[in-house]
Amino acid sequence: MRDADAGAIEAMAQAKAAQQAYAGRVWGYRQAEAVAAMIYVGRELGLFEAMADAGPMSADELATKTGLHSRWLLEWMRLQAAAKILVYEPVDRFMLPPEATDILARPASRAYAADSFTGGYPMEQLTGLMESFRTGIGKTYESDGPCAVTKSEARHIKTARNQVVPVMIPALDGVQEKLERGALVADVGCGDGALAVALAQAFPRSTIHAMDPNAHAIAHVDGLVRQHALANLSTFVAPAENLPGEDRYDLIITFDCVHDMTDPQAAIGEIHRRLKPDGTWFIKDIRSKPNFEDNLRNPMLAMMYSFSLFTCMSSAMSAPGGAGLGTLGFNPEIAERMSRQAGFTRFRMLDFKDPGNLYYEVRP
Repeated sequence: MRDADAGAIEAMAQAKAAQQAYAGRVWGYRQAEAVAAMIYVGRELGLFEAMADAGPMSADELATKTGLHSRWLLEWMRLQAAAKILVYEPVDRFMLPPEATDILARPASRAYAADSFTGGYPMEQLTGLMESFRTGIGKTYESDGPCAVTKSEARHIKTARNQVVPVMIPALDGVQEKLERGALVADVGCGDGALAVALAQAFPRSTIHAMDPNAHAIAHVDGLVRQHALANLSTFVAPAENLPGEDRYDLIITFDCVHDMTDPQAAIGEIHRRLKPDGTWFIKDIRSKPNFEDNLRNPMLAMMYSFSLFTCMSSAMSAPGGAGLGTLGFNPEIAERMSRQAGFTRFRMLDFKDPGNLYYEVRP
């Protein structure tokens, strides 16, 4: 290799490392915002006071002491441990360290700082979140209104057009050929519809069904259908555990949504029932590991738990008895176990070097 070529490669590597470091710094501020909000929640709910001088506690023990819901407490405790506010001790026990007592749990102390945190989020949102700690019931995505549907649309469009269609679909066994000939596809939990639209445009011989329980999302996708004159894209307001009609699909896609479902096992069973014998279920879900202590290596873990409390686990707990998987709850081990329990026999994990997500190709 010529020196000039080696120098160019080295310069590119340095530029990429600098960009990654800068991105980490920027996202670090976003994570700090989330941690500050959850310190506020902990203060308002009396969680730091309840944990002071108590030693390591489980979420169930904290629930008994406070009267709050243990599943919500567990997600909050994991967030605080990821932020190093609480000390983690396997398995799922958490402690407020002695040095934190005056700072977070003793309002009369001169060192007390918890009252410096005012939430940083709309008070209505924080009040609703704290009510979920009391009742155990979260909110649906639909309750956030129509404006919430498009908050990530630009990123989803870019991913669908630049990664899913040209890179990921060809990596699935025989799927691209089916789509080019004309296949029946269900995008379950379609959200803003970016992927459904990209598939309908890329494979005009195929028929795409976009489905979501959020009526605001489907209204938005209906607008895209009209805007792009997509005769091969139809929409349905429907939950994953009760797909409309009785069609059998060549391809069913669930992107970033199984962990949001109140009854994911029923949804997976319905997906299995509605696939053709040679069909494919293509999953995208958050990159995570089965054990919390392994996830602690993720520098953005606290922020991900804040996403869970505000949206993902909230959706997954929005009905009584909700599974409450949460943002990091559909890890590869759980994904495979639930798939096989529903009757799937082939499960393959695909790693497209996406730092935040994993992908799975599942077959009957």
